[in-house]
Amino acid sequence: MIRREKVQVVVDDSTIAKGDPAEIIHPVWWLATIYDGPGMYEESLKPFSRPQRLVKALLVYVNEVDNGGHEQFFSNSSGIVWRDAMEGFHAIGLPRGAQILEIAARRLGGDPSLDRGERQEQLEQYHPDFEDLDEALAAMQEKTNLNEQIMEYIRSRPSDFYFSGMVERVALPK
Repeated sequence: MIRREKVQVVVDDSTIAKGDPAEIIHPVWWLATIYDGPGMYEESLKPFSRPQRLVKALLVYVNEVDNGGHEQFFSNSSGIVWRDAMEGFHAIGLPRGAQILEIAARRLGGDPSLDRGERQEQLEQYHPDFEDLDEALAAMQEKTNLNEQIMEYIRSRPSDFYFSGMVERVALPK
């Protein structure tokens, strides 16, 4: 069984100064759920700012596509963030990333469902080939330091990323 722990998390100027987007959105990562459908997704994001939400979506999207391509992204619960990730690319000044994701969405009929089961049905219906888009995202990441783009965005609005509170997470090894 996975052990969980509650920890105090503070995201402030010193956290932002470290320059690690994953650490900055740590509270969003653990408190916002992508696993329980669109309603719970929206509810779980209420304590967070729009910029926090967009950065989490970007990181989820890129991690999933880097790990298993757009097919994996859309077939897993992670696909619920697709609209937020697209908006996130625009917010951080990377319209090429948004364009790649928009093309992927068109291959699923133009508006992939936020419901995982329905999205999986869309994958079965359209049988999209995402290989070119997987490669396009990888090529974009080779040319652009995505973490630095995200950090520029965060540094331009640090108070949108401040957090202080308890977070329940998987217990880290000692």
